[in-house]
Parts: sequence; structure tokens; C-alpha cells
Amino acid sequence: MSKVELFELIRRDHYVNGQSIRQIARQRRVHRRTVRQALASALPPLRKAPLREPPVLTRALRQVIDGWLKADRSAPRKQRHTGTRVHERLVKEQGYLGSAVTVRMYISRRRRELGQVEEALVPQCYAPGEEAQVDWYEAEVEFPTGRQVVQFFVMRACFSGREFHMAFARQTQQAFLEGHVAAFGYFGGVFARVRYDNLGSAVKKVLRGRRREETERFIALRSHYLFEADFCRPGLAGAHEKGGVEGAVGRFRHHHLVPVPQMEDMAALNCYLRLACEVDDRRRPAGQTTSVEEAWVPERLELRALPVTSFPTAEVLSCRVDHSARIRVRTNHYSVPVALVGKRVEVRLHSHGLEVLHAGHVVANHERLQGC
Repeated sequence: MSKVELFELIRRDHYVNGQSIRQIARQRRVHRRTVRQALASALPPLRKAPLREPPVLTRALRQVIDGWLKADRSAPRKQRHTGTRVHERLVKEQGYLGSAVTVRMYISRRRRELGQVEEALVPQCYAPGEEAQVDWYEAEVEFPTGRQVVQFFVMRACFSGREFHMAFARQTQQAFLEGHVAAFGYFGGVFARVRYDNLGSAVKKVLRGRRREETERFIALRSHYLFEADFCRPGLAGAHEKGGVEGAVGRFRHHHLVPVPQMEDMAALNCYLRLACEVDDRRRPAGQTTSVEEAWVPERLELRALPVTSFPTAEVLSCRVDHSARIRVRTNHYSVPVALVGKRVEVRLHSHGLEVLHAGHVVANHERLQGC
């Protein structure tokens, strides 16, 4: 029973049934002070927080704490005093005998007075098709050759919460580009804006504020699909700017990659991820009245149509065939037909493999080796 409901019963006992304060207190098993409060107002009085100064925290100790808090202004964020650390130092250096709770209460109030408050975070709202967020994460997968750390590309629609996950052996620029092409194909359109942290596949140099020097391949991708790129601030502050995809990574990993999945190869893993994404479409995010699948219906209509042609994600290289009928790509060698010894061939490098062409014809296909 809530206190408002209790007050209603008390008032009914007194004003309707004519019972005395003593009778009501005995019957309802409450203090007579509570009965008088109910008779004075149907709304219970607000509970007031105590404003007393802890008597065991002397003025000298408060001055010591103030000095530490002021010194924290010039210290790195992760090397500033916490309430527990302040209590430990007071016990060790000042012989303090009081509780840690008393210290933390004083620090909380004093930090507000000194202007040392945490940055306020405002929940973000998005229009359908307005923004998607991109990130990388990693997890271990059991293959027939042994356990391997796999890199996962994820794109999340901010309005509906729909997600696309794709696995790659390494976080290469080709994987980054292929992830975008596959994600836009999965969603069936292009979002107006895509938000990133400072991924090396997209950013060559972080400049002042939110300005970035971007890689040419990323600029070409953005130009092909005509979306805007938005970059988060470096560090922890930037992580809060794409909290949707950060939270999605943890949820997806716990639901679909625990325990460690066993897969035949990377293709089987990506088929599994596609099915997992479809299963997640039926979930209802916390605080939402509709499922992801239902929220996706209006968002899908707001996406920009896909270009007629797909973006060429492969990196094109020119390699010379050595006397052993091999070409060197990055740090590994690949074989080609012997007839091409001494000639130059075109190599199209993908995240998973490479194609070798000569005179416009494919002469060799290889799985991309690790370390290149």
C-alpha cells in the first residue's frame, strides 16, 4: 500500500466513520503523527534530505579534502580522487576514524560547490532514416583450424534500432568498405548521415574540433552513396555520442556469441550473423512500445535509393611476376600461370581474397593470406 492510499483510509476512518486519532493509530498500526499529517492533507509531505554537517569530519579534515579536490583539476581524468581513495588517505595520513559514506557525502556536495560536476548527457532522438552509426568490435570464434579472434563490422539504424553485423578476418580498409556496401544492401537504402569514431579506415588525421583529414577511398565511398559523415570527439566523450551502437555491440555479443560459436569458415559465420540479425528484428528495445521490425517500416521509406552500380571496394594494384611465377602483394606471395613470368598483372585486392587479371581476363584467384 502506498502512503497516499494509507492517507485515504485514515481520512475516511476519521471524517466518515468518526474514529479518534488514537483509535486510527492503533487500528492502522501507525504513529499518531502520521494520522495528524493525513488529516491535515491528502498528500503526504515531501521527505526532506538532512542538511546537517557530519560532526566527525572536522574543519581541518575538510580543508585537507578541499586541497586534494582542487589539485585534481590539473590531474588526468583517470587519476583523480574518488570518494574511496579520499577515505583511504584520510585514514592512513590523518588518522580519520569516520565512515567512507560521510566522506563521499561531503565530496559530492563540495564538488558541486567547486564546479566539478560531471558532463550532462541528453538522450538523443532521431527521425526515420536520419542517421546510422558504425563501429568495429571483436570476438573469438572456434574454427576447424582452432580458435581465432574475428573482427566484426556493425551498422545500426538509430531510429528503429535495426542492425547489420558482418565478420572479417582483419580490420582492413577493404573490409571497412565492403561492410558499408553489404550493410546498405541489407537495409535496402542509404541513411542521410553516418556517424563514426576516428577509425583509421576513414580518418588519416584528427584535426581541431570535429574536423578530420579523410582517406581518399572513404571520400569516394561517401560520394558514391551521397551520405554525410559525422565523426565523434576522441576519447570517452566521443563514445557517448554513439551510445546506440556501443550498447548494441554488447547486447549482440552476449546474445549470439556466447558461448563461443563453432563455425566451419567465415562464410558460415556470416550466414549465422545474418540469421541473428533477422531474429533481433523481432525484439522490443527497452522503453519502446514497438518492435524493431515495426519501427523499421516507416524508416525504410525515408532511405535514399541505392545507386544503380555498386561501389568498387577492391584495391587495384599492379604487380610484376617474378621468375618463380609469383607476385608479391603486401607481405605475401601468390602464384600465377608460368606464361606470365616477367609481365605485369593487375591485382584486385578484397578483404577475403584477391583476383589476378591479365589483358582483362582473370588468370588466378586466391584466398587472402593473414598478415597482408
